Amino acid sequence: MRPPARTGSDIPLFSGFRGGFFLQTVPVRPRWFVPGDIDGFFGLFVDNLLQLMVIAVLGQAVCGFPPELITGRILPGAAISILVGNLYYAWQARQLARRTGRDDVTALPYGINTPSVIAFLLLIMGPVYQETQDPALAWRAGMFACCLSGIMETVGAFAGDWLRRHTPRAALLSSLAGVAITFIAMGFVFQLFASPVVALLPMMLILTSYASGVKLPLRLPAGLVAVAVGTALAWGLRAAGAPVFVPPSQPYEFACHWPIPAVAELAAFFQSPIGWKFIAVIVPMALFNVIGALQNLESAEAAGDRFETRPSLLANGLGSLCAAALGSAFPTTIYIGHPGWKAMGARAGYSILNGAVITVLCLAGGVTLVLRVVPLEAMLGILLWIGLIITAQAYQESPRRHALAVAIGLVPALASWGLFLVETAVRAAGSSLAAAADRFGTDLYIHGMAALSQGFLLTSMILAAVLALVIDRRFHHAAAWALAGAVLSALGLIHAYELTASGVQNKFGLLAAPGFAAAYALTAICLWVWHWMQPAAAAPARGPEA
Repeated sequence: MRPPARTGSDIPLFSGFRGGFFLQTVPVRPRWFVPGDIDGFFGLFVDNLLQLMVIAVLGQAVCGFPPELITGRILPGAAISILVGNLYYAWQARQLARRTGRDDVTALPYGINTPSVIAFLLLIMGPVYQETQDPALAWRAGMFACCLSGIMETVGAFAGDWLRRHTPRAALLSSLAGVAITFIAMGFVFQLFASPVVALLPMMLILTSYASGVKLPLRLPAGLVAVAVGTALAWGLRAAGAPVFVPPSQPYEFACHWPIPAVAELAAFFQSPIGWKFIAVIVPMALFNVIGALQNLESAEAAGDRFETRPSLLANGLGSLCAAALGSAFPTTIYIGHPGWKAMGARAGYSILNGAVITVLCLAGGVTLVLRVVPLEAMLGILLWIGLIITAQAYQESPRRHALAVAIGLVPALASWGLFLVETAVRAAGSSLAAAADRFGTDLYIHGMAALSQGFLLTSMILAAVLALVIDRRFHHAAAWALAGAVLSALGLIHAYELTASGVQNKFGLLAAPGFAAAYALTAICLWVWHWMQPAAAAPARGPEA
């Protein structure tokens, strides 16, 4: 069990009656910045920078966005939404620290998440551009999707608390761990080992220093030292003639790109049918962000910081609305990784630093400049650490008896990541998954992989919740979760898909996945039968770690 949070009365300045004075307790005044905020900043900054890089690269390659649209409209709008959110969550952390009298509260990390970037680029804006060859129209479709996502996230804030109270911790943390070990850790570990001369030493410095807790000389932040070592190695070897680091060819030109409101363009697009036909992508991704935010709040609580659900989710949704109103096509959300930043010693200052630096970079067009100086591989070890911390936390902070539930919760994310690899390979070979699917035969059950990947966060929660509740012999509650799986399958929010030339797309509609809906419904019936067969069966009397 984690120790209880310290309160103001636990941290006395003076106490009792001494020397003729009544001595009172005072609350802790948390500092704005601590040394650990530097490490936390580097980790969160790298994560946000990676998303901005993906937007810049894929935006041009997939959606035909000209550089002036990316640097002049999209990135400035994204920067302001990131800044506003980071400032709010830093303030929220300080409020919690003051209220509880603690000095170790870590702000929730915040930014643009990878799944939303990939989904919006490949499944919304990319198809619009391919059909119309109009990058401006594709951009407006992205803003429309971002706005709808923000509206759904804002509405979801009012149901989030109830969902959080009635969901086993294993269900919330295991699905998050699945994303951590696949799209975050494994998603970048191959890139690390593809450039061992530049990347391996920084990665090992990060892992060994953070895991051991050893302080570096002069109390230098491990993340800063690792990035500096990787950068020095890259430029030193480049000077010696070794082609281990090739800076981007695009030159950097300083300019101020102030955000320009896009409300009129956004409002006009609501009357167009183009955006509405992608509702099958927008709805699951909005749910993805709401559920992901809930999971990250649970992850933060497991690490010792309990933030209120409703205001956290409201800020999450309003941030996406702010992004869309200023020209960004990408929703913002509470990030995965709070326990990792907390373990680094970060508090509230790292969030402020991240928002400020990201904003300056985007407004000055400086993303290109950073990539011309610092090799990306030197920074990726921080993301590997975050992925490992989140995965370990799912097992450590869930009751021990729920280890099986955590394990099954990892499977849907593994399927989604595996499908992403398969699609990438097929596309690189000049084909599409729709054309190649039948050729896999029994060597790879690609249709099962696609079904499991659709709505994988929701599927992970359902499978883990059912197993955790069954382990506790709460069969009627488990049946309710199985029934939820039937409803979500029937509506197409999980398991339903279509193979198209542009990839796997969600199939949204009534009885979209009838086979899965029937299977979940029959499972619910079986669980209710077990409940009535054992009316006296209750959760065994076990400790929290049993």
